[in-house]
Amino acid sequence: MLESVVKYLIKNHISISTMESCTGGLLASLITDISDASTILKFSAVTYSTEYKIKMGVSKDVIDKYTVYSKETAIEMARTISRFAGSDLGVGITGRLVSNLAEDKGAYLCIYDARCDKVYTTFVSITKSTRKENKLEVVKSFIELFNSTIKK
Repeated sequence: MLESVVKYLIKNHISISTMESCTGGLLASLITDISDASTILKFSAVTYSTEYKIKMGVSKDVIDKYTVYSKETAIEMARTISRFAGSDLGVGITGRLVSNLAEDKGAYLCIYDARCDKVYTTFVSITKSTRKENKLEVVKSFIELFNSTIKK
């Protein structure tokens, strides 16, 4: 399914960059598994720590106000990486993928479209038993969000 997203981006000359936290770069890694993805993937960053989110340009005020595990931080991550790389789309992913936490379970995902200055967000609930399975769920949610907003 991700191949159709990448092919769409290539066909339409739309560039993308990612700033991932809890997924550890899985989305960018899977994009690079697809032939010719180098024509559209401008940059990716794994900012697993709060310190490096801030060093990459995510607003400390946003993190302090909403926490690092928030929709607002995902939006900041998506905008920041798009601007940093000069890409048409920026993707921000942050959250907690550990299934035994009582609160804040899940991931916030944002696609920022710099072409029209719009953000699209979703929350991915944690339902799987392993971190790897939950990371894949976030990627699936990215595909669904992309298809319902950018590709529509």
